[in-house]
Amino acid sequence: MSDNLPRRQVLRTAGALGLGAAAAGALASGAEAAPDKVTAMTSQHGHGRLEIRKDPFGTTPDGTTVDVYTFTNGRVTISMLTWGATLQRIETPDRRGHTANISLGFDNLPDYAALSPYFGATIGRYGNRIAKGKFTLDGTSYQIPVNNGENALHGGTTGFDKRVWKAKVVQTAKAVGVAFSYVSPDGEMGFPGTLTSTVTYTLDKQDNLKIDYLATVAGKPTIVNLTNHVYFNLAGEGSGSIDGHVLQLNAAKYTPVDAGLIPTGELAPVAGTPFDFNKPTAIGKRLRGDHPQLVIGRGYDHNFVLSGQAGADGQRVAARFWEPDSGRTITVHTDQPGAQFYSGNFLDGTFSGISGKAYRQGDAFAFETQHFPDSPNQPNFPSTVLRPGQTYKSSTTYSFGTK
Repeated sequence: MSDNLPRRQVLRTAGALGLGAAAAGALASGAEAAPDKVTAMTSQHGHGRLEIRKDPFGTTPDGTTVDVYTFTNGRVTISMLTWGATLQRIETPDRRGHTANISLGFDNLPDYAALSPYFGATIGRYGNRIAKGKFTLDGTSYQIPVNNGENALHGGTTGFDKRVWKAKVVQTAKAVGVAFSYVSPDGEMGFPGTLTSTVTYTLDKQDNLKIDYLATVAGKPTIVNLTNHVYFNLAGEGSGSIDGHVLQLNAAKYTPVDAGLIPTGELAPVAGTPFDFNKPTAIGKRLRGDHPQLVIGRGYDHNFVLSGQAGADGQRVAARFWEPDSGRTITVHTDQPGAQFYSGNFLDGTFSGISGKAYRQGDAFAFETQHFPDSPNQPNFPSTVLRPGQTYKSSTTYSFGTK
């Protein structure tokens, strides 16, 4: 565990959690992280054997225990925290069978609380940005705390990523994982209605990690846009730039943004722009170009309007990522209308991750399946309104492989 968390960042986090300075100190010197059991699990069991274990990870200042669940099929191993229903580690083999962790994160709770830019977190109530944190629903105006310039990002100052979720093991003959649940009371972060969310992460024997989102609201209608914010580097976490990763993104249009990264409302064609990844293209090939949208975002930080027909399960292929040196691949399937592709532009090297290496600009990518940003204020975007009596359901699958 790090002994030198910046005090101002700990205090800032404590303030967001409604904690005093003494509690912040407790957070900064919280419980030791659980021993790393991932390698031992992976080495002891052959491919196809589904197993899961639970270990303590830390304790919040109010005494709430945070656990880490580690589950494996003998080849892919996933570690998840009850803090933020967070994907902490994803260990997969390369084409030579060498296993590495391909997701960014930390080995202790204080770093997640004070430093994490949503590493691996389940995001809610509203993933992505809401302009000035304001929206109107059924004639009533609501204000979400702004935390991204003048806008609200990922649910406000204390979103679902900073809550401790309840967890329940899910295990069948074909898959293993964890169902995380959280009840967000009416008015939390300014959102109306009491929202009950269950997000289930399961790994099957074919190396597919499926995320099933389910939510209902009571009392008042609300807006919902749940996603996960895992940061990937297929060469291995902490290994450097993802410029050489190859991306094929199934989208004919994207949503351009203004200077605050809020969509303008336009659905612009990607053809003839650096946003056209319909053919496999290295992420870094056009990343440092002078396209105005790349300048605004310091790279890619844009929502893509997904194309293609859904299969029998309601999902369609959204994107394929490939890292040529390791051979690792990820194919993303989803039933969501959009996905935010982010090239790690705001990683700045000021902190170290789970391997002890600093994360710098462009050292990872995120691909957040979602409804479009700022949909509550954009009448031409698909609606994100959820009313009492309705059920929000969504699913996304990350399929790991090599080539």
